[in-house]
Amino acid sequence: MATGRIIKALSGFYYVQSNEGVYACRGRGVLRNKKITPLVGDFVEFEVRNENEGYIMKVKDRSNELIRPPVANINQVCIVNAATSPDFNPLLLDRFLVLIESKHIQPIIFISKMDLATSEEKERVKEYQAAYRDIGYEVELLSSKESEWIYEVLPYFKDKVSVFAGQSGVGKSSLLNTLDPNLFLETAEISKSLGRGKHTTRHVELLTIGEGLVADTPGFSVLEFSDLETEDLGVCFPEIRRHMPDCKFRGCLHDKEPKCAVKAAVDDGEIAAFRYQHYLRFLEEIKTRKPRY
Repeated sequence: MATGRIIKALSGFYYVQSNEGVYACRGRGVLRNKKITPLVGDFVEFEVRNENEGYIMKVKDRSNELIRPPVANINQVCIVNAATSPDFNPLLLDRFLVLIESKHIQPIIFISKMDLATSEEKERVKEYQAAYRDIGYEVELLSSKESEWIYEVLPYFKDKVSVFAGQSGVGKSSLLNTLDPNLFLETAEISKSLGRGKHTTRHVELLTIGEGLVADTPGFSVLEFSDLETEDLGVCFPEIRRHMPDCKFRGCLHDKEPKCAVKAAVDDGEIAAFRYQHYLRFLEEIKTRKPRY
């Protein structure tokens, strides 16, 4: 039995990288019976059938997984948000951050298209960069037209499995092309009438970049907190998480409760007001979510 990691899933085949090479594998019926769907990033045991084909017999335990995009055993998620076209969107960025924090995965923030931004847009982005860095996040400002930033960004990927995520049209594929021109990933112009990008990435694949593996994933813009409960939300905001132990009441939701350390920290400027407003908005969304049966 051979072992390896799935680096691509396409048309019913799982492409498994092992020390001997890449094998196109199908999943055995035993996986279907156990309702296990292999994901890109999975470590698997497989049976070699001929020189480059085989059957996956077992999926090893995962350290984590994402459903959209479907990828497992990730070290970090690089959230790409554009400075312009589409406009920089801190609410959407915070949605991504909460979902990634809820999976206990390290987020990194990349803000793309800085070369296309007006001076006012650049100033706005830099203010947000400072706010997110104060929280403790890594934030890099990037342009696919200039290459100096590559040398600052490449070390992030060393010996790690990274996922690029962000809404369509923010320039994920363009940034990956800049990091490694040999990729020639398909890119598409923003649709001027729709103001959003076309989905140019149609499958998940692990690409070798900067001595690590990077998943270029389909762009997506629907991000729902379907697995998060109200009491879990605050933990997904690092600056709220830090103040939670000082709240008077256990189970404080930092909304209408008295003697709340989080609200006091907002009033004192220790927690950015825009982040707290996003927290309240997400809290309301989770409270009013339709129950699933």
